[in-house]
Amino acid sequence: KRPWQGQLEKPPPEDVPRWDPNNPLCPGATRANGEVNPQYEGTFVFPNDFPALQPDAPEPGDSNHPLFRTAAARGVCKVMCFHPWSDLTLPLMSLAEIRAVIDAWAELAVELGASSPWVQIFENKGAMMGCSNPHPHCQVWASSFLPNEARLEDRTQRQHLSQHGVPMLLEYAEQEACRKTLLLPRRHVCRLQDLRNGERDSLASIMQRLLIKYDNLFEVSFPYSMGWHGAPTGPYLEEDCGHWQLHAHYYPPLLRSATVRKFMVGYEMLAQAQRDLTPEQ
Repeated sequence: KRPWQGQLEKPPPEDVPRWDPNNPLCPGATRANGEVNPQYEGTFVFPNDFPALQPDAPEPGDSNHPLFRTAAARGVCKVMCFHPWSDLTLPLMSLAEIRAVIDAWAELAVELGASSPWVQIFENKGAMMGCSNPHPHCQVWASSFLPNEARLEDRTQRQHLSQHGVPMLLEYAEQEACRKTLLLPRRHVCRLQDLRNGERDSLASIMQRLLIKYDNLFEVSFPYSMGWHGAPTGPYLEEDCGHWQLHAHYYPPLLRSATVRKFMVGYEMLAQAQRDLTPEQ
């Protein structure tokens, strides 16, 4: 609540039209590549028209120094619309509609994970988090390599299982049952597609309640980045990945209020990030 005379964020517009023929994510709209979307009524998956990863990326040239090694990053990028209406967000969708999103996530994890070591499902919600289109959607990037965060999680979970004989996040879940600050499956689940029907229903309910609480915190359609982390796929499907436990990350922006952003500078860049809110808030 300290005085602030710096940059103010504009609250997200509330007059988003339910359907806009100029919105490339809407049913029946024409996308940048000239393709016309079908009149979809549920979820809709299509190749990203501006992919960050491509399956035919060229091999880089040889480096003459070990400090400057490079390698090709190959993969596939898809977009998944959650709902045909642009004015809906996940917390405003029904439980059945959220469950359909979870099922579509699991299908993509199986399809792309058959050959790709890592399938990253993630949603950027809100312009503050870099989302340029208000239509409810996420992205799915399948890569030919394990990204840095995935490598770190693979290493630490593998070490914990070796040292303690139990998956790290499963042991942590027992503590979370008392402390109540993290969302995890209560049983050992390695990948999103391994969730049972009842667990998917439960997850839909939990997502809805969590995201409603986010919206209510500052009375604004709350921006965030979220994504799923599960055991690697592709060639890892043939390996023992019992050290992994499925989990999702939700990263809200650093906000002090609905209009005042928490800037990451100084100490936070050089030492450790600080938040003005406790995890419980």
